Amino acid sequence: MEFTIRAGMTEDCKDIYRMLTELSAYEKMANQVKITQRDIEQDGFSKNPFFHSLIAEVPDQHRTKEGHAKMGCVIYFYAYSTLTGRSVFMEALYVMPEFRGHGIGKALMSKVAQLGLAAGCNQLNFSVLKWNKPSLDFYHSLGCWDTTSDPEFYSMRCEGAALQSLVEGNPPKTN
Repeated sequence: MEFTIRAGMTEDCKDIYRMLTELSAYEKMANQVKITQRDIEQDGFSKNPFFHSLIAEVPDQHRTKEGHAKMGCVIYFYAYSTLTGRSVFMEALYVMPEFRGHGIGKALMSKVAQLGLAAGCNQLNFSVLKWNKPSLDFYHSLGCWDTTSDPEFYSMRCEGAALQSLVEGNPPKTN
């Protein structure tokens, strides 16, 4: 199947939001989506973006029944490890179901890896839901491995009221 990959642009925000919404539904997390199309515009396409994006697009003759030519996207950002240095984090990789199996996801991920290497990164990191066997199999087929098997580390998060309490210097009481 013929497709192109290019950098995301402001005019792609509607489609990026659509695809991220479809991804969250597939991941059974639709009720956890807090971002809006406007957030994507501000956070990905401002003077100092928080993330970067790539779009996979098919020619007009391969559009979906709904008229979508933009059928895949990846959201990524650069990070830094005090142990290993520069890295790139792939936050979301999505290809619409009817376009899977044509190398589009691999091409998007490969482009992120290429951009990361060009920026001096030495690793590509990402998360996968434990139950998502098709994605796990896909990533394993590309030579990726599960880093959570390392018993030395936990992945932690602080958000919402706990984050605000941290800023205010009043951490919430724990049991």
